[in-house]
Amino acid sequence: MRSCCPGTTSPPPAPLRPDVQPLKPGDSAAVRDLFNGIAPSYDRLNDLLSLGLHRLWKRQALVWLQPRPGHHLIDLCCGTGDLALMLATKVRPGGSVLGLDAAEAPLALAGRRAAAQPWLPLQWQLGDALATGLPTGGLDGAVMAYGLRNLADPGAGLRELRRLLRPGARAAVLDFNRPEGTMAAFQRLYLRRLVVPTARLAGLPEHYAYLEASLERFPRAGEQLALARAAGFTAQAHRPLAAGLMGLLELVA
Repeated sequence: MRSCCPGTTSPPPAPLRPDVQPLKPGDSAAVRDLFNGIAPSYDRLNDLLSLGLHRLWKRQALVWLQPRPGHHLIDLCCGTGDLALMLATKVRPGGSVLGLDAAEAPLALAGRRAAAQPWLPLQWQLGDALATGLPTGGLDGAVMAYGLRNLADPGAGLRELRRLLRPGARAAVLDFNRPEGTMAAFQRLYLRRLVVPTARLAGLPEHYAYLEASLERFPRAGEQLALARAAGFTAQAHRPLAAGLMGLLELVA
């Protein structure tokens, strides 16, 4: 690892403990099992590990999306339904929101959360973000939060996302960023010294150790933009958040 000062070096971050084996990124069944296992603790740990900032980043994704009454939207890889619930408050009257996820346990939690607000126009579907089976060009917008990085093929995920949208519709894809230099070193320290030890206290160290492994194969900002262009999006921008630790991919179909 390079130091921020020329001619000096700094020691590498401590490796993960031998008993913490990251799950293999890109393995759809393993990722599904991971999120089924972590579902009961997911929201609480997200609040703790991000100091609640993940809610701010999700709101920034919605600012870009510009959901309006009458819009028909999808939340791909919806997890426990945070974004889908937020979207559903924006599309009334006349609109709808579909939350789709490949893992049963988070989807069940999302359904229970939505049941407390039965007036919201929400539906939930178990499915694969790479092959949703939904009609082409039928949606007015889409979000995906912390899902693209977990897909076996991010490029195929963007192609399916584009297929679902009508021309001119917007999509917001929020995820970890892959910074370089000093911020990359800080991100590794954050994951290894804070995230994994905290998850260990909850009995879930291997689930959060997976974060670093998944980032190693995740396309950087420029590569994401190239994949979005290849998928057929007419406009693409990547906005760094949280000093570059997170990224928001802003797309127009």
